[in-house]
Parts: sequence; C-alpha cells; structure tokens
Amino acid sequence: MPPASIEKPSAMKNKDGKDNQNPEPIEVITSFHKNAFCGTTKPQITQPGPVICHEPQLKGNERRGKDIEWRRAFVTSCAMKIDRRRFLTAAGFGIGALGLQVEVSNSAEDAKGGSFQRGTPTMHLGLVTYNLAQDWDIATIIKNCEATRFEGVELRTTHAHKVEVNLSKEERKEVKKRFADSKVQLMGLGSIFDYHTPDQAKLRKDIEATKEYIILAQDVGATGVKVRPNGLPKEVPIEKTLEQIGHALRELGDFARVHGQVIRLEVHGPGSSFPPHIRTILDTANHPNVGACWNCNATDLDGEGWDHNFDLLKNKILSVHMTDLFQQEYPFRKLLNGLNQIPFRGFCLAEIPASTDPIRVMKYYRALWLAYQGLL
Repeated sequence: MPPASIEKPSAMKNKDGKDNQNPEPIEVITSFHKNAFCGTTKPQITQPGPVICHEPQLKGNERRGKDIEWRRAFVTSCAMKIDRRRFLTAAGFGIGALGLQVEVSNSAEDAKGGSFQRGTPTMHLGLVTYNLAQDWDIATIIKNCEATRFEGVELRTTHAHKVEVNLSKEERKEVKKRFADSKVQLMGLGSIFDYHTPDQAKLRKDIEATKEYIILAQDVGATGVKVRPNGLPKEVPIEKTLEQIGHALRELGDFARVHGQVIRLEVHGPGSSFPPHIRTILDTANHPNVGACWNCNATDLDGEGWDHNFDLLKNKILSVHMTDLFQQEYPFRKLLNGLNQIPFRGFCLAEIPASTDPIRVMKYYRALWLAYQGLL
C-alpha cells in the first residue's frame, strides 16, 4: 500500500477534554498487508493530531543496538492520547488498522544470551487462558508470559483473571494499565457466545450480550472478541443455520467497528467446524471486521483435505488457536509454513492443558513453535 497523508476530519480532544484546534502531527511508521492483524509492540505516541503514514527512514544510531525490523505501527489506545475509534475514523482504516504494529527483533537479545535462534519470527506467540492459565490472576499471567517470552494473551471468560462485563469503569482502566505497563499484549477476550440456536429470543440475547463484551474489550485495551458456532441443529437445514450465524456476525461487525474491535469466529463445534461451513458463514457476514480464528481441529483434514480447507480460510484468519504441538496427527509444521507464506502477522495462541510446571511447558512450547518454522 503506498504511503498516505491523512488529515483528521475534526478536532481532537486535549488532556482536559477540550477541542485542540492546532494539534501536532503524529508520525506513524508503517508497512501494510491486507492479511496482517494484531501486533504486540506499541509505539509511544503521545501527541494528538493529524495522522501521517510513511515508510521508515531509520539511521544507525536510531536502532539503539537492536536489529529493528519495522513491519507496521500498532496504534493502541494505551499508547495514544487519541482514542481508538477517533484514530480509525480519522485514518479511514478498516480491520487492517487494528493489526498495525511495530515488530522489534529479539536477535540482539538472543545474541547477547548466546542463543542459536536463526532468525526472528514475524508471527507472534501468545496464550489462551483455557486451560493452562485458567487459575492465574492477571499478575501471574503477565509474570509467566514475560518469563517465557509469550507476547500476548486471550482471556477466556469465567477464568481466574476475572475480566468480565461486571467490572467497573475504574477496574477496567486498571486492567488496561496493567497490560500496557507490561511486555504482554491483551490481544483479545474469549467469549462463548454462539448464534446457531433456532430459538430467536436466545439468539437476540446472545447478540446483545456480545455487544457488552465488545465494549469491555475496548475498555480494557484488547483488539477483539472471539466468538464461535457450537453445532448445527438437526431440525434446521444447514444452509439456514449458516446464514443466520453470518447475519448475526454482520450486525456484530458493525458494532465492533464503531468500538475499534474485530470479531474472531472460532472454527468450532460439531458439524459447524467444517472449514467450508465457516467460509460460508464469513461470506454471508461479508464484513471487514469479522474473520476466522483457525482452531487446529481434526475436521481441518476432512472433505478435500487440509490444503484445500486452509486455502478456503487463509485470507480470513485473524488469530490461531494451537493445541499441543507434539501431536503427530495434525500438520503443525505445514500450518506454520502456510501462515508465514500468507504472510500472517498475528497471534498463534497456545491452547493447552494445565500443568504443575507451566513455565517449563511454555518454554518447550515456544522452542517447538520456533523449530517448526526453521528458526531454531
């Protein structure tokens, strides 16, 4: 995408909440890709004003001893005085803007520590609190992720982190600050809302509850909400159920866009996890803020096979859930190679069982994740 100079359509607010009629410009160093979402490292942007996007012009002394590979500038509400909604409106960005990021290479750090890591991954490794971290509070999540170089987390509902819609405004601000002050990105919230039910009252209730969760995600500094189908009712034609889910997601996509979020549809559920069905749902939704959460299911190999099913969804993938990488029944190396070829720049999230030795497990997991990419 060529460099762009984008002027803000209306005055932004200063620290006192008043209009700032003469704001200073923000420089956003970026390189875009249509399939890249959800970064980690946050640029320190503090002055409100017009957004100017251009390619980086870095000199040697600006690298500060690190091998810095600029991919994208990930502008988050915790790194800016501009709120996420105002920035996206000013810049005219859709879903891709939510994944803007700056990637800082760890190669210098690795070299200093005597690492034999061959290169820097362009994807990011994170954790789903289901189930390894289900009993961890926020402090423990951050501590353990930092200790093992996991870059982000998806907080699944009902777990010990207690990030739920009943949090007060002050509690939400505190959650946002704790992650912003850490090396761990709160990349998303994991809900269990689904939209396949033939009960229209329940369907409407789930849609409205999801909207509350989207607001929560915005308030705590996340970038999106994970939802799911959870089956195909036998009494309803499959095509009708898929269409209903798609229409629900389109409504939620509109709501998410207003709040600077994306909707990540997990490839999930008996029958509904078949990738061609997920593609039909996403085509029906037809919304830039709605995409897939690849889930590493056995059904990925069904039908015309893994390659065909991956190709159906690869341009819709916003995040990835991965189970234990040692399982030989699933082509994890092929998955990671395929993601790199897209190229995918988002989060691969470990969704693994609880352990009495979690730090050791997470370190092994990261090593195998790197090794499957030829980086270790």
